[in-house]
Order: sequence, then C-alpha cells, then structure tokens
Amino acid sequence: MGKAKRQTHEPAADDKALVALLAAGLYLRASDNLWRVSGNTLAHRQALRDIGGTWNRLDQCWDFTGEDPTGKLVAAIEAAPALSGHNSGDGDAPRPHYHGHRGRVRERILKAGTEPLADYELLELLLFYSIERIDTKPLAKRLLERFGTLGDVFAAEPEQLREFEIDQRTLVHFKAMREVGRRLAERKVKDMPVLTNWQQLIDYCHAALAHEKTEQFRILFLDTKNVLIADEVQQRGTIDHTPVYPREVVKRALALNAAALILVHNHPTWLFRSRSITSHHLETQELLGLS
Repeated sequence: MGKAKRQTHEPAADDKALVALLAAGLYLRASDNLWRVSGNTLAHRQALRDIGGTWNRLDQCWDFTGEDPTGKLVAAIEAAPALSGHNSGDGDAPRPHYHGHRGRVRERILKAGTEPLADYELLELLLFYSIERIDTKPLAKRLLERFGTLGDVFAAEPEQLREFEIDQRTLVHFKAMREVGRRLAERKVKDMPVLTNWQQLIDYCHAALAHEKTEQFRILFLDTKNVLIADEVQQRGTIDHTPVYPREVVKRALALNAAALILVHNHPTWLFRSRSITSHHLETQELLGLS
C-alpha cells in the first residue's frame, strides 16, 4: 500500500520537467512537429541555442523541430546557471523601473493602435528596435527637445547625434524612417495628374525638402497628362546657395521625354523666394516646347 501511495502522489517525469521549466520562467507550447519556448528566454539563451533552438524574431520565442526538447532543456538549464541581468529571473536582484515596459507598450499598440501616441512615445517605440535592453524614453524626449520634431530627428546629422551616443545601427534606422516617409508621400502623387492634387504635391515636396540642411534644386518631370514621370535632385549646394544650369535641366527633360517641369527649390536659412533663375528657364523651355 505504501508503494502504491507513493506512485499516486509522485509526479510523472514529464510533469517534473514542466515544473522545472516553469520555475525557470519558461513556457513550452507544442503544435504538430513544432515546439516553442517563450518567457524568460534571455537568461537561458545559451542553453536554448546549445540544444538546437532557433530564435523566432517574429513571435519572440525559441523554435524546436522534431522531438520534444523538454528533457534536454531541463538538463541544460540545470548544468548551466542562468545568466545575470534584468531579465535573468534572479529574485534577489532588484529589477529596474522599466522592467516589462516594452512589452506593455507593444500590447497597448496592438489594442489601441499608434494614433494616440505622443511624438516621444512613437520615437521611443522606434528606438526599441535599434537599442536593446535600456529605457529609451529619456533618450526620445531629449532628442525631441534638441531637434523639435520627428522629421528633424530623422534628418539630424551624425555629428549632431553623437552627443546623444547614437550608434550606427540607430543612425541607419533614422535614415530608413525618413526615406519611408518620403516614399509614402511620393506614392500619393505618382502616376496621377499632379496639378489636380496640388496639396498632396506640396506635402510631398515638404516631406522631401523640409529637413534638408543645404539647398537643393529638384525637378519634377511630367508627361503630357501632367502625370509625374520622375523626381530628381538636379543640384545640391550650400546653406544659402545652389547652382542651376538650364542646359542640364533641359537635357534631362528631353531624355525623359517630359512635356512639363516643376522646379522645386528650398531655403534652409532664408525666408524668401528665388526669382533670378525664373525668366531664364522660361525662355529656354518655351524654345524647346516645355511648359
């Protein structure tokens, strides 16, 4: 009877292994031939990697294929102590105030979307994916305080961002985000008559030029239906000057078979409109049948 009683109350081997995983802060899910481990995986990442796990960035878990990895994982965890750190599961180590903050932000966005976010919260979210395991909210606020807007942050020069210890990974992220914004604006004016969508054209030019630190001379090439063929930077200059060569403008227009042009020019440091080039361009374009 005593032996039977022990068999009744003693957990099965599989149950013991699952309890050990739970004690380590890990959760195992099975689906067909796929096993997924989530939870406090950072502290046990070496053990998970050593027994053949693959990090799934999309679902934020470790994937295993084939046989159940539970036994191997428990043995690996018992053989190697968990790594230290704020995500190690060490009950004796105090957790920082931002522990779990990124998960809460992601959950909030999945439920309510991004529209309610303030600018600093949106920038903080973007910084999650280029700066690991620190509180990025203070950095997001300091960047906006220094540069003013999200667009100005993304357009800041590497030398300006150096004082904030922005690394190359984050710098590339900023450049990519700025280009994404420009292309989204371009999509609204591409392949449609730009003169019937004048405000969208203005918005696109603003997205392309508003945060430039030097003068640019851009040309929008249109076909006979005023549909945008191409948008090109013809010249780049200094903070208060950019050269313009009518010969090159017309040469490029003829190469693209353009019927009309829109000339776009920015002034990073001056609030006035350029007039000195207008008459020269108009005369040249009229001779060649361009409007």
